[in-house]
Amino acid sequence: MSTQFARFRPSGETLLWGAVVLNAELFTLIYYFATSNYSGGELRYLLYPFVWINVALFAVWKTNPISRSDRDKIVGVAVAVVYFLVLGYAGGLFSVTQPMPGISSSGFRIAWLPPGWGPALLYRGDLLRLSILPFKLVGYLALAYLVYATVLDAAGSAISGILGLFSCVSCTWPVVASLVTGIAGAGSGLATMATSGSYDISTVVFVVTVALLYWRPTIR
Repeated sequence: MSTQFARFRPSGETLLWGAVVLNAELFTLIYYFATSNYSGGELRYLLYPFVWINVALFAVWKTNPISRSDRDKIVGVAVAVVYFLVLGYAGGLFSVTQPMPGISSSGFRIAWLPPGWGPALLYRGDLLRLSILPFKLVGYLALAYLVYATVLDAAGSAISGILGLFSCVSCTWPVVASLVTGIAGAGSGLATMATSGSYDISTVVFVVTVALLYWRPTIR
C-alpha cells in the first residue's frame, strides 16, 4: 500500500517542471488582466481551467501503461476512444445539430476567452457543432488515457473508468438548474446557485476521478 501511495509523491524533477508551469500560468493570468477589460467577478472560475490542466498533465506524465499483448492494447484503445467520445459529447465538446432549410451556418471561429477557457475553437455546421475549450479537451484526453492504462493493467476490466463520466456534471448540472429555474423562477436565489455551482462541482469531481483512475492501475 505504501508503494502505491508513493506514486503520488512528486520527484525533484516533477517539482521543477511544476514550478515552471505554474509560473507560466501566473504570467499568462497577469498578462490577461493587464490587456483585457476584465471587470472582476469570481476569480475561481479563472483558476479552474488551470486546475484541470495541471492535474491532467501530472497524472498522464506519471502514468506508464504496460501492454501484455496486442489484444489488450487494441481493447484498451477502443475503450479509451469510446470513453473520450462519450465524455466529449456529454461535456459539450461536440454535438449533433439539425440542418435548417435555407440557412447555411457553417464556419469556424476562434473565441478569445480567458486563459484555459480559450482560445476556444468553435464550429457550427449543418450536422455538427464544436466547442473546443482547452481545459476540457486536455482533461477528457487525460481521462481517456488513464482509462486506457486501467484496461491494460486490469486485463479488460475498466469499470473504474465509468467514474469519469461524472466529470461531465458541468453539463448535467445546468439541466438540473434549468428545472429549478422553471419551478422556482428565473430570479430566485436557488436557481442562481444551481447554475453558478456547476463548475465548482465538476472541478472537484474531475480531480477525484483523475486521482482514482491514476491510483487504479496499481491495483492487481
